[in-house]
Amino acid sequence: MSETIIVTLIGLGGSAVGSLAGVLISARLTQYRLEQLEKRVQAHNRVIERTYKLEAQDDVHTEQIKVINHRLADLEAAHE
Repeated sequence: MSETIIVTLIGLGGSAVGSLAGVLISARLTQYRLEQLEKRVQAHNRVIERTYKLEAQDDVHTEQIKVINHRLADLEAAHE
């Protein structure tokens, strides 16, 4: 084999290894970033769930306050 063919094959091998390494590193970085994004989405979803629960509790407390105010008004009316 001539020197030109050997140098070309070495260059081709080096390019292939470099390209493959670049693709693998890029895939790892993409996977890492997706995992981080999934964690952030899960945290956001937990906040939303807690907000819904708090809003439901707020509705219950508001209704309880209305009932208490109505009872107080009845007691004040009966006292007069």
